[in-house]
Amino acid sequence: MPIKKENINRYPKNWKDIRVSILERANNKCEFCGIDNHTYRDGKYIVLTIAHLDHTPENCSPENLRALCQRCHNRYDAKHRAETRRNNKNI
Repeated sequence: MPIKKENINRYPKNWKDIRVSILERANNKCEFCGIDNHTYRDGKYIVLTIAHLDHTPENCSPENLRALCQRCHNRYDAKHRAETRRNNKNI
């Protein structure tokens, strides 16, 4: 997922290097469904993203990061996003 402007400072300066290392670890495949990076599925171009399993950009330990396709990343984040929206309504 693209990094939102308001969160850019939450990522370490070496984020690009971290991203490359996670993609290498994953052999350039989604770690959930196995689709290859830079391929097509259902007419859509696949670009792997790096997911923070705990949804905390500051936590860049390899155990917390996964290379995921957009579909898997969105599915993984769905519950967290719904909770965030619900909590923001209550503010």
